[in-house]
Amino acid sequence: MTTLTATDLKQMKQRGEKIAVLTAYDASFATQLENAGVEVLLVGDSLGMVLQGHETTLPVTIDDMVYHTSMVSRVRQRAYLVSDFSYQTYETPEQALTSAQKLIAAGADMVKLEGGHEMLPVIKHLVDNSIPVCGHLGLLPQSVEKLGGYKVQGRDEQGAQTIIDDAIALSSAGIELLVLECIPAELAANVTAAIDIPTIGIGAGPDCDGQVLVVYDMLGLYPGKRPKFSKDFLLEQGEGKGVEAAFKAYVQQVKEKAFPDIEHSFS
Repeated sequence: MTTLTATDLKQMKQRGEKIAVLTAYDASFATQLENAGVEVLLVGDSLGMVLQGHETTLPVTIDDMVYHTSMVSRVRQRAYLVSDFSYQTYETPEQALTSAQKLIAAGADMVKLEGGHEMLPVIKHLVDNSIPVCGHLGLLPQSVEKLGGYKVQGRDEQGAQTIIDDAIALSSAGIELLVLECIPAELAANVTAAIDIPTIGIGAGPDCDGQVLVVYDMLGLYPGKRPKFSKDFLLEQGEGKGVEAAFKAYVQQVKEKAFPDIEHSFS
């Protein structure tokens, strides 16, 4: 079976075909997700919260990311595999390249980093060394302490313009995918129209080129209150349905543009 490529994802954007993305941290979930038709598996540093029990993603190490990437990569067949850099493992271009090489060796197709203009030297160095890069704008979990908590970003004119400018700059620098997290739906639509690479939204409205959720969130396994941008797809399927039915429902609703709706978006 042929593995999807970044070019395939870009062609999906050009065709107007939505891209279904979910996080994966181990072989069993990765297999179920692929069977359900998920096109991109994201080994997210969110594992620090949903698997390791930390309050933030900051304690996650690059060894953690390599370990979980290797588990997913052993069983994936068709899905594109993106892995997060862990906190403070891409502070300089040289450090970023070393970290990226570890993730690629573990089976990742692409590495994901957080940040805007300040990341351009790192992105250039990675691209120059043939490392595919995914950007991440809006709410940046690795900067949650600096941001003062998990808050929607880009709600004021200056903040919105900064995100648009950053998206254009990162795209021009050579990233091939862009995650937009917790920004107003209208802003996400504007960013998506401004760049020719796919945007993947999480709490960013229905007009991104694709959607991503933390797999534990969309199965209703979140601690405490459900995130506004998420949805319990397992509960929605009713009693007796398994997790693969929930994954298939997610893929279908993303493809049909039924998820996210207004309830799961920010104004």
